[in-house]
Amino acid sequence: MIFGKGSKMYSISKMKCPQCQEGKFLVSHPYDFKHLGDVRENCEVCDLKYEREPGFYYGAMYVSYALGVALFVTIWTSCNLWFPWLSAWWQIGLVVFFTIVLSPYLFALSKIIWANFFISYNPHAEDRK
Repeated sequence: MIFGKGSKMYSISKMKCPQCQEGKFLVSHPYDFKHLGDVRENCEVCDLKYEREPGFYYGAMYVSYALGVALFVTIWTSCNLWFPWLSAWWQIGLVVFFTIVLSPYLFALSKIIWANFFISYNPHAEDRK
């Protein structure tokens, strides 16, 4: 299953630990501005250290850029396909609006995607704690 436990998509969509897929990855939800994008130090279930090395999540900027481009292309294409009468300024306004509204979520999403590039699922990870 593409979204079943054990897949990377499960970890990303639920924002769970990439290794055990049980523990929480973020300190709080993505729109908690006090803890915006804060990742826990360790998994509370399997004790995995999330930050592999200092500056590990700097690479998530590339993922965030790709998500931003995907958002732009999706909105721009959708407007041109289904609302061709909208002017370019309205389309730009929609892109800016959705970019601002979704930025905290995309920021958190980029970190969990980046972690899933380097950390694999281990069904026996809970047993090691």
